[in-house]
Amino acid sequence: MLRALDISTSGLVAQRIRLDAISGNLANMSSVRNERGELQPYQERFVVFQPDEELRSRDGAVGVKVSEVRTETVEPKYRYQPGHPLAIKEGKWKGYVAYPNMDMMSQFVDSLIATRAYEANLGVMEVTKNLSDQSLRIIG
Repeated sequence: MLRALDISTSGLVAQRIRLDAISGNLANMSSVRNERGELQPYQERFVVFQPDEELRSRDGAVGVKVSEVRTETVEPKYRYQPGHPLAIKEGKWKGYVAYPNMDMMSQFVDSLIATRAYEANLGVMEVTKNLSDQSLRIIG
């Protein structure tokens, strides 16, 4: 039964990392500068999961782990704002401001899915705990 708790814990950790990436995306929906202060719009981050074979149960269930946090590489959204202090000064996009190309609705949906998966793992942990308690009552 402890293996079931380990597998659920791996799911909790993975979904927490996913929610952290989503919250960072939402917080930077209008960031036009990168971490170094350069004029470059924020790029969406997303989490890639993979099976964790070290957390394998006798029945074949496996845990999950985060293999990497990737950065999306898409063309930014350009808005014509010639009076904006960060507007592009020359070239094809003169007078435009480059904003992150992210959809708020898809970020909200992803956060809802991650939250439900987190809750499901908590539910499995609760059932496992109750099953252990009942087993100990029967034995003892």
